[in-house]
Amino acid sequence: MTPIDPVELKRIRWRSRRGLLELDLVLERFLAQRFDALSPAQLAAYRELLDLPDNDFLDIVNGKADLDDAAQMEIVGILRAI
Repeated sequence: MTPIDPVELKRIRWRSRRGLLELDLVLERFLAQRFDALSPAQLAAYRELLDLPDNDFLDIVNGKADLDDAAQMEIVGILRAI
């Protein structure tokens, strides 16, 4: 397993800052509690989630919507549990 570039990790952390306070708070807790333990595959799925618009992402985190991608839903499950 190759180590993940520290600069890329900083970029992902920066992209985790969101415009919706509710979503920002969830992602802040996630970054503090679980982010550093993600596998490369989980990190890739999380990176894909960051491409979602804030409102859609919040609906998914709040359980109002789900995704078809199992890897992304694994990350969503972690976010919902925080």
